[in-house]
Amino acid sequence: MVNPQLEILSTEEIDSAEMGRIVPVYEAVGTFGTRQIRRAVYATLQNLEPHIPDPLPRELLARFRYPSRREALIAAHFPPHDESLEALNLFRSPAQQRLIFEEFFLYQLSLALKRKETRKENAVQFRVREEKVREALKRILPFKPTGAQKRVLAEIAGDLEKPAPMNRLLQGDVGSGKTIVALEAAVIAIENGCQAVLMAPTEILAVQHYLSARRVLAPGGYRVELLISGLKPAEKSAARERIRCGEAQLVIGTHALIEEQVEFHRLGFVAIDEQHRFGVLQRKKLMDKAASQGHAPHVLVLTATPIPRTLSLTLYGDLDVSVLDELPPGRTPIETRMTTQSHLPGVWEFLRREVAAGHQGYVVYPVIEESKLELKAAMEGHERLSKTIFPALKVGLLHGRLSSEEKEEVMQRFRQNEIQILVTTTVVEVGVDVPNATVMVIEHAERFGLAQLHQLRGRIGRGAQKSHCILVAPYRMTDDGRARLETMVRTSNGFEIAETDLQLRGPGEFFGTRQSGEIGFHLANPLRDRALLESAREEAFLLVEDLTKKEALERTLGLLPGEWQRRYHLARVG
Repeated sequence: MVNPQLEILSTEEIDSAEMGRIVPVYEAVGTFGTRQIRRAVYATLQNLEPHIPDPLPRELLARFRYPSRREALIAAHFPPHDESLEALNLFRSPAQQRLIFEEFFLYQLSLALKRKETRKENAVQFRVREEKVREALKRILPFKPTGAQKRVLAEIAGDLEKPAPMNRLLQGDVGSGKTIVALEAAVIAIENGCQAVLMAPTEILAVQHYLSARRVLAPGGYRVELLISGLKPAEKSAARERIRCGEAQLVIGTHALIEEQVEFHRLGFVAIDEQHRFGVLQRKKLMDKAASQGHAPHVLVLTATPIPRTLSLTLYGDLDVSVLDELPPGRTPIETRMTTQSHLPGVWEFLRREVAAGHQGYVVYPVIEESKLELKAAMEGHERLSKTIFPALKVGLLHGRLSSEEKEEVMQRFRQNEIQILVTTTVVEVGVDVPNATVMVIEHAERFGLAQLHQLRGRIGRGAQKSHCILVAPYRMTDDGRARLETMVRTSNGFEIAETDLQLRGPGEFFGTRQSGEIGFHLANPLRDRALLESAREEAFLLVEDLTKKEALERTLGLLPGEWQRRYHLARVG
């Protein structure tokens, strides 16, 4: 027996935290080991009040046959003798299920309340069916829209005709045409006498959207403005003035849009690209700029990160969801393959042939400079590729430390084929659109997450030519690393990739610390407990919407713990 635990019982002592029962195993906290924590929890549970206030409605407890909150807390830590160990370790005991349901229910209740509050606000009610609006939309379309784009635009138009503000999530895989749908919605707002905003998380993406918008909206004579931190002070001041007086009809920018000095003439529509990269309060500042004019803006959230249904219900449960599940015509599937670093000479020869055929390529590195992790870095890679491997070709370098002007100059030269091979980091992960680029080589591909790899791959295959993504990794790598790369080779379906990513990383890390921190479940796991999540969502939304349940709703809100009161405030901000 290794490190046996002994407990000496007196003849009078019959109640024990550890002997003759199923016991919980806790992770150590600092110097407190599992045994000390177990005894502290046991003592605390023994001193619980006989009647703990229960936030779950009595009708729900009875219908689902859930134990009371007090019974559930005790049984989750110290189960009865006849409880199944397998069920406990799978979080499927009645007590655990009840506590998981409670966490989901309270969170979904906050989303339902937020949704109800939003729908009470007044928004500008746009006229969508007028002939001038229809003609304006026809003028800006550069190609025949896909069936999915038509369907999604109809859903958005239906929202814009209502007096309550639209709050819609637009999911679309890489290259599905989300931006043109957002621009069409912006045109509807402009034709109704309002300004529109498109907010992007990076300056490169903002500039890309600005150039695309100017090209698409030019036939309609619409005035598009760019507002980013990288503008010179005089340029920024002039842009702000055009925004304030209403001369700028569509404003595209980054966090610079939410600065206090920025005032809008009449803001009616807001599109937020890759929303999960913005904080809650940052988004609220943009909403407040419209609210200060006496109305709430219509909001369209765009994401190219396909979100599994479980996380969609959790992160964006208060939004209506539209999905672009069809690629525009003329897109050729991308061929993806794995190789090892020992085969790099063949990779470079393939890239050389593609450039000789008039195409361009990316070479992506995980870091900017060499590091202790011994990862290949962009700066050293650029020097090696430009001087040793491709001395006769034009090789450019793009990374996050360059100034806005330098980044835009490099991208402009790449778009015009003055740079044939672009060495870069993940700064090109979103928004870069160069149809002539047909090759992407990703070095140390095992170091990237699945979502990153999928976004990077989406930078190619944007034209009619056959495109190739080559994942370079060491021969030996972790099982997770290999699973990610094999997934990339197997499929290009963003939703399938997102489900695999969720399986590998878990829901807590799917959107990074900022987003998972806003949810902060203790016991519930959206992936493992999907059925409970959907059931809790249905019950929470029913409680908020059903006027006959007003008394039960008020009782539940009155019994919320302080922690959940804080979360309700956050949800209302979101």
